[in-house]
Amino acid sequence: MKTRKIGVCLLVLWLAASSGCLGTDSTKPAAVEPPELPFEMPPIFEPQIPDAQFSIADFGAVGDGQTKNTESFARAIEACSKAGGGRVVVPAGLWLTGPIQLKSRLDLHLQRGAVILFSPDIRDYPLIPKSYEGRPEVRRMSPITGDNLEHIAITGPGIIDGSGHVWRPVKKEKLTERQWKKLIASGGAVESSGRIWWPSQQALEGPQTAADLRKRNASPEEYAAAGEFLRPVMVFLVNCSQVLLDGPTFENSPAWNIHPLLCENMIIRNITVRNPWYSQNGDGLDLESCRNVLLYDSCFDVGDDAMCIKSGRDAFGRQRGKPTENVAIWNCTVYHGHGGFTIGSEMSGGARNILVQNCAFLGTDVGLRFKSTRGRGGVVENIYIRDIFMTDIANEAVGFNLFYSMSPPNPEQSLSAAAEPVSEKTPCFRKIYLSHIVCRGAQSAVYMQGLPEMPVQQIELKHLAMSAETGATLIETDQILMSDVVIHADKGPAFGLYNSRRITMREFAWTSKEGFLKVAGEKSRLIRLSGVDGKKPDQPIQYGPGASSEAVIWD
Repeated sequence: MKTRKIGVCLLVLWLAASSGCLGTDSTKPAAVEPPELPFEMPPIFEPQIPDAQFSIADFGAVGDGQTKNTESFARAIEACSKAGGGRVVVPAGLWLTGPIQLKSRLDLHLQRGAVILFSPDIRDYPLIPKSYEGRPEVRRMSPITGDNLEHIAITGPGIIDGSGHVWRPVKKEKLTERQWKKLIASGGAVESSGRIWWPSQQALEGPQTAADLRKRNASPEEYAAAGEFLRPVMVFLVNCSQVLLDGPTFENSPAWNIHPLLCENMIIRNITVRNPWYSQNGDGLDLESCRNVLLYDSCFDVGDDAMCIKSGRDAFGRQRGKPTENVAIWNCTVYHGHGGFTIGSEMSGGARNILVQNCAFLGTDVGLRFKSTRGRGGVVENIYIRDIFMTDIANEAVGFNLFYSMSPPNPEQSLSAAAEPVSEKTPCFRKIYLSHIVCRGAQSAVYMQGLPEMPVQQIELKHLAMSAETGATLIETDQILMSDVVIHADKGPAFGLYNSRRITMREFAWTSKEGFLKVAGEKSRLIRLSGVDGKKPDQPIQYGPGASSEAVIWD
């Protein structure tokens, strides 16, 4: 009988230790196993957080959607921290609050039915120096912040709403006429062009006011003159380690939704990230200068880039010199976004050792998006993308644009575009490997636009099957391998190479009414082709300005 009691006690202890998603101080959790990686990455563990629980309701919070619970959240978090850490529980209810500041060894846990609704009163968010879009700026405090913390988590099936509608401008072109009239009738101000609505006149004038304040290095207090323009990201984690986001829905953010900066050893899983499709700068997740990150089993439906890799902007990003590295992303779905998976454009500190696998992009503007421009600098390399499935892509299924935020030359114009001297300001994208990519319906299957002085280089495209209005267009590229690539294009040649060299195409197939290949530009050379079963296509190669017939070699 005594032995049986001991066995039951041991079973209870084992169940207690294994039932939660977080490790405690006495039970270190097992490392999360990513898919097989083509680069070295250290094991990543869930945060270790004590078992103690602190309900915000016990600290005076009222979930009626009217009572502002800022102080109740702060008291619960402070009590949890003083006790050595634990779980701050948000029960079912509608909890209106101002900013929430996390502390180490703390799990902000939202139970099912819990909604954290951040206050629509902009005055609740102080003006502070912080980072925004890759460089230092004064902005409003984020609704959720964590600074220099370790072992932190946001978990549970509840919802976090940033009241983004009181912050964001809206472009007329993104609404129906009825929606636009309703928005104007709600108040706010419209630019003289009639194209953009702002929540207030101060917000409308904010871009110029903020620019003037930056020029004279004004104090944070002086930025109150532009305070209604300086919208924050919703979740801002800086210099944090051992981070877990697991379960919640993050929605309606003022600007970017989730922004980890200089964080490491992160696990992000089972989250839903939502913003209206018209939300300006309504990114889903922006990993900036982070390392050792796992993102999986999550869903995005947002107004800008969905899953985005960044590392600072221009001189500031280069001086900081912190790339985003060692990132594995798998089993994620994106419904709307400017890019399903994006690197850039603020990538001045570089990016490397990134895997994206088994993801679906359904109706994004661009599927796989790589963007930068002159002045950024930075090196993006060792990027591995495989098993990506796309439908109804508005622009490029795979897009590289090193003229981002500028007017890129079209393929014919690029032939005479002038090169600039290569320097630390020149961005470099290389050693990027894409395989098993399927897309049904896009404006363009593949579009690569390098710089005359720095081509997009050392790119592999293997096992691609795509249907699009136009095929694969490569401009200023070098050392590109296309193997087992099938392109169905409605117009134009299936493949267009402009000032592109050392291109290898083998085992390719296509359908296009305007031929299979066009080559143009004096730089185009060493283009090696091998058709299916060694046969040449029936259609002749089209040669444009500057191209020589000797540029193409049949193997």
